[in-house]
Amino acid sequence: MVYISNLGYPRIGENREWKKTLESFWQKKISEQQFEKEMKSLRLSSIKKQHEKGIDLVPVNDFTYYDHVLDFATMVGWVPNRFGEINEKPSLETYFALARGSKNIVACEMTKWFNTNYHYIVPEYNKDQQSKLIYNKPLEAYKEAKAELGIKTKPVILGIYTFVQLAKGYKKEEKQGIISKLLNVYIQMLKELESEGVEWVQIDEPFFVLEEVREDINFIKGIYKEISSAVPSLSIMLQTYFEAVEQYKELISFSVSGIGLDFVHGKEGNLQSIIEHGFPTDKVLGVGILNGRNIWRNDLNESINLIKSLQNQIKPNDLWIQPSCSLLHVPVTKIEEELVDATLFEALAFADEKLEELVLLKNVLNDPNSSYENEVNYAKKCLINLKQLNEENKTVQNELKAINEGDFKRPVPFHLRYPLQNKLLKLPILPTTTIGSFPQTKEIKQARQQWRKGVLNDTEYENLIKLKMKEWIDIQESIDIDVMVHGEYERTDMVEYFGEKLKGFAFTKKAWVQSYGSRCVKPPIIYRTVEFTKPITVNETSYAQSLTSKPVKGMLTGPVTILNWSFIREDLSKEEIANEIALALRKEIRALEEAGISIIQVDEPAIREGLPLKKEEWNQYLNWVTRAFRLATSSVQNETQIHTHMCYSNFSDIVDAIIALDADVISIEHARSHQEFSNYLSESPYPFGIGLGVYDIHSPRVPSVEEMEENILSSLKVCDPKRFWINPDCGLKTRNETEVIDALSNMVKSAKKVREIYYSII
Repeated sequence: MVYISNLGYPRIGENREWKKTLESFWQKKISEQQFEKEMKSLRLSSIKKQHEKGIDLVPVNDFTYYDHVLDFATMVGWVPNRFGEINEKPSLETYFALARGSKNIVACEMTKWFNTNYHYIVPEYNKDQQSKLIYNKPLEAYKEAKAELGIKTKPVILGIYTFVQLAKGYKKEEKQGIISKLLNVYIQMLKELESEGVEWVQIDEPFFVLEEVREDINFIKGIYKEISSAVPSLSIMLQTYFEAVEQYKELISFSVSGIGLDFVHGKEGNLQSIIEHGFPTDKVLGVGILNGRNIWRNDLNESINLIKSLQNQIKPNDLWIQPSCSLLHVPVTKIEEELVDATLFEALAFADEKLEELVLLKNVLNDPNSSYENEVNYAKKCLINLKQLNEENKTVQNELKAINEGDFKRPVPFHLRYPLQNKLLKLPILPTTTIGSFPQTKEIKQARQQWRKGVLNDTEYENLIKLKMKEWIDIQESIDIDVMVHGEYERTDMVEYFGEKLKGFAFTKKAWVQSYGSRCVKPPIIYRTVEFTKPITVNETSYAQSLTSKPVKGMLTGPVTILNWSFIREDLSKEEIANEIALALRKEIRALEEAGISIIQVDEPAIREGLPLKKEEWNQYLNWVTRAFRLATSSVQNETQIHTHMCYSNFSDIVDAIIALDADVISIEHARSHQEFSNYLSESPYPFGIGLGVYDIHSPRVPSVEEMEENILSSLKVCDPKRFWINPDCGLKTRNETEVIDALSNMVKSAKKVREIYYSII
């Protein structure tokens, strides 16, 4: 039989109710009781919706107040000592302090969830901590759905191996011992679920797709044997996703009732493994057949043929059809997206529509005489019509064909052009700057809405933006920041804004997805050839520059980040799309330079997150992404300084690629990751200009002058002061204005104190 299983559902609600509730609570606009009530309502409505659509195995415990990895860490007592001893379920104050920090306590590190734009809170291991089951969140979720809705659900739990692999604070040789110590707690949690009558649990082990699992596979097999022996009445679906699994032959011998595989992103590898090694007839096969990370309809005919082929070839106990991963990574529903082109609309499938596709697939597969042929063929027709929307753009194609190797190189190397830039810019040693954005106030957001509704005309809106830019140029002058920014008040999002100004993009009304915490983004859709039409940022940047004698940075989002943070067409390679975007940005950079802008920042925070999960594919990826960046930036004069910015990634994996970007200055998130990158730089100094973030912008706390001074001095132990810049970790749009002014004032004061020391040395 074919059943439908969902791996996870978007938390945010159709209208971002989740985000609004979180932020209202943080701002003390609602009580804790009201917060809990609204979150419960959203949680249960999502479960009910999935059940009513016909999903056989509805997930629970995929809902969280902030992050599912943080949930697991607090559940098993992995709370850093600086937050005090925790012997019961953490208060909301403590829980959110772990994620966001507090007045006196630094938050836990945050980084990207595998190769997605979702950020998780990194667990911190401490030898002095005792792992213990403080509360059983999946049990609470299961009991709530059963009591309130009468629905037996499938708890989703982070796998013990993946959890420890995601954590930091231990040596590699300690890993297996840590897992063994945590095992009793994990089993206790599962036993409580078994006692409650839970039939199936989904244990997520995405780390099984990475090469690192090879050295641990026999140990992990033993761990799962202990787990299964301890809970004989509990059926375990061992779920993998994002790629083909490593060590498939060993994995299918694990003591579990089912194994879930990704047949979208890991299709070729997983199919090849099945051909070579088969699949156990006593296990359920979870077939991740719908793309959980993109927004297009499924080619149902192709999926039906694949599933029938699997049924005939391996004859599993049962077969579950499901998304390739949690639907956390796609918007909730397309139902209100009436503004997009009709052909495009018909080709879209968000979370709810993907679940409906699964229902249709199940009906076809379970009933050989079904009369669903029209619905199945219509899906194919929609995809064909979408492709026909994209008529070949000969102008862009001819420009790309005309590119030569010289278009990927600056005229002279860094060591020759940096002195020319210093002569022009006349900056002090250890110059201060920010990453780009300033707080998006309620007034600015309201003005933008009024402008889009036609209440404000273009001139009125532009004048409001100019007033805000002038206000913050004046603030930066008063703080005495050396290199300024215009604040990006005209921008909703660093990717959406550029997509709105380029051809080839479509935009949605409510297609929001979670990025980190309450931060939601609305990715644009790339469905046609990307083309530059007119300057995008020149007016705002030039106006800001006219208000000050200090340099104002031109602020652009890089080609790889625009690509990775958009929903993209699937008939071209990522490299081809990235080059189209790079060509458009090249023209924008030229326009900024012609307008007299001497520093241009091209942000690429998404390069590391897009790194393939298989290391054998890294070189090919890093080659084309660095070339796309250089295609965008290499046409400038030697005196024009190119900056870039990256955040919340493991940079040591890609330092060679960062160097290959040939940017004059890079600013990197550093404070929140506990200055981990400094350890790498102590062994391999960075050869260009660099700014290591001196304070964490994702926390409301304002660090003292002394704290930032200490961070700067620490960084200067591994960085050349002649090429070191001082900046926050990231953009400041999510903070409030008072926090930003206080923090930047302290940052500049700390820079001046350190500058006095180094002026006497150099």
